[in-house]
Amino acid sequence: MLNMSSIQNSISESSTSSVATTSTGWLSTLTALSFGAILVFAVGFAPMDVAHNAAHDVRHSMAFPCH
Repeated sequence: MLNMSSIQNSISESSTSSVATTSTGWLSTLTALSFGAILVFAVGFAPMDVAHNAAHDVRHSMAFPCH
């Protein structure tokens, strides 16, 4: 037979886990957006040869032919 305290505990646990999941989702989204903005502005304000050399080095490190 179920008593009232076990029902309250299960409700409390489920609401706590949904709050934790929501805050983790917001943190992940905020981190990704911040990283993307920093990356876009860092490349946008970098001299062209620096951005080209960085992209060129990444292509070589991934074994992608570029010459």
